Amino acid sequence: MDHNGSSFSSFKSYINALSETRNRLIHRAGSVSTTFEETSRIRSRSGPNMRENLRWYDLICFGIGGMVGAGVFVTSGTASHDKAGPAVILSYAIAGLAALLSAFCYTEFAVHMPVAGGAFSYIRVTFGEFTAFLVGSNLVMDYVLSNAAAARSFTTYIGTAIGVSAESKWRLTVSFLPNGFNQLDIIAVLIILILTLVICYSTRESSVLNMVLTGVHILFIIFVIVMGFWKGDVKNFTEASDPNKPGGFFPFGAPGVFNGAALVYVSYIGYDAVSTLAEEVKNPVTDIPIGVSGSVILVTILYCLMAASMSMLLPYDLINPESPFTGAFMEKSNAFSWVTNVIGVGASFGILTSLLVAMLGQARYICVIGRSGVVPLWFAKVHSKTSTPVNASVFLGIFTAAIALFTDLHVLLNLVSIGTLFVFFMVSNAVIYRRYVSVETPSSWPTLSFLLSFSFTCIMFTLLWWLAPPGKPKGFMLGACSIVAPGLVQLFNCMVPQARKPDFWGVPLMPWIPCVSIFLNIFLLGNIDSPSYVRFGFFSAIVVLIYLLYSVHASFDGEKEGNICEKNVEMVKESIDIEDLTLKMQS
Repeated sequence: MDHNGSSFSSFKSYINALSETRNRLIHRAGSVSTTFEETSRIRSRSGPNMRENLRWYDLICFGIGGMVGAGVFVTSGTASHDKAGPAVILSYAIAGLAALLSAFCYTEFAVHMPVAGGAFSYIRVTFGEFTAFLVGSNLVMDYVLSNAAAARSFTTYIGTAIGVSAESKWRLTVSFLPNGFNQLDIIAVLIILILTLVICYSTRESSVLNMVLTGVHILFIIFVIVMGFWKGDVKNFTEASDPNKPGGFFPFGAPGVFNGAALVYVSYIGYDAVSTLAEEVKNPVTDIPIGVSGSVILVTILYCLMAASMSMLLPYDLINPESPFTGAFMEKSNAFSWVTNVIGVGASFGILTSLLVAMLGQARYICVIGRSGVVPLWFAKVHSKTSTPVNASVFLGIFTAAIALFTDLHVLLNLVSIGTLFVFFMVSNAVIYRRYVSVETPSSWPTLSFLLSFSFTCIMFTLLWWLAPPGKPKGFMLGACSIVAPGLVQLFNCMVPQARKPDFWGVPLMPWIPCVSIFLNIFLLGNIDSPSYVRFGFFSAIVVLIYLLYSVHASFDGEKEGNICEKNVEMVKESIDIEDLTLKMQS
């Protein structure tokens, strides 16, 4: 934003703008756009449109590729050995249900507003610019860090596949750098840069590559499942190797199943990237619901079968938390040690697909953030020949590669997940707000007060579940929360009518499904380690500082130039009539 007369045209102009920060913050922080604006004027700021050449089967493959990475080869071991035992199968089913409910909320927005911004756009049209910038920026950072971690994992797994220690053979140790940042991973950098070139070239070709890699990866997963059922024993579902350890299918009881679900849910994170491809879908009304929901259901089935295979191979107390599948085949017999190499190859393909999908998603997030005016418009530009957001893709590719070059895997893994779960929580709230607040609604406070009180009740339940000592007081308070939460939903459902119903596809059983999604996401947030919360607080503080020093002023300048919408939360009601009428006429 270097226009004459803008906040950034000179040092004096910038100082004057900073002096107006409070007024500009009040004016811009709660400003919202509409679906009509997001799909027309704001979308046009990128220049050429992205090509609409994706179908439902592309989205299913992108969803499977984004979710089925190497994570399941690690998290399943800890979930079974320490949390749920053989009932880890149910843990994956519960986590899959949580993912599916969140996916429903994403799908309603994506069908009604097929733009590349995903959760950023959904929250911006509901809760305003500042909230969207906060959660969108954290989500992009989560993508960057998790992609860097995945790229370094690729080096490890490809080494496992050919029997080479990646740490000693393929990583360069630099003695003068601190531990955790002193092993240079050139292979991880090359993988990220190659995939960056692929996603810059064409989304269609990226889809073809993803289909091939995903197909090969699923073959490896089916191989692992078949081997487990063939060589496994059903008695391992109910018997531990140590008679002093708890036995049965539920050795840790129902709490263990839910604790396991909280741990394995990270294996489902990735489907949200599919929503960022909505702008490139031929028929959003049918393709997006099938693609997003179908991929979550298929992945849940695969995960449950993998968990069953692992549980049949060994009693839960013998499963290696670090390498459950490779360790299980090694325990069965040295004759099956070659399976370790096969699993290394399969996991490597899984990492490539999850990297490809995540890098597509992160580029489209920052592209739409650029359209909103809170970061430079340069990020929003779509290349005229490739019809892809090349600037955003290249910037984030180089940024991710730089982090993957230096940073150790364990350092990165402590910094991801919370931002994504927080965004899922916000999208579930947003879909309820959009359904119950419209032009005819005299006040939004009944809906807002319900969302706040319901979330507070879920937070209390979560804190009691994870932190309170066992005993009757804990059981009584958990029971009270279990009665209050559904009571609030039923009261809201009876007292507050829906103001708007989607013309195309909507979340069924409103508001129950989004409320269950809100609860599950809060509950899963309660199982995240303290370093993740430190990360979230640290990056959120940086995001707030960037918004105060740059974004709010760039947004304010854009409004004056007529490039950015100037509606606040109250004024947006006036445009909803036009928006709904336009959509109905198009249908």
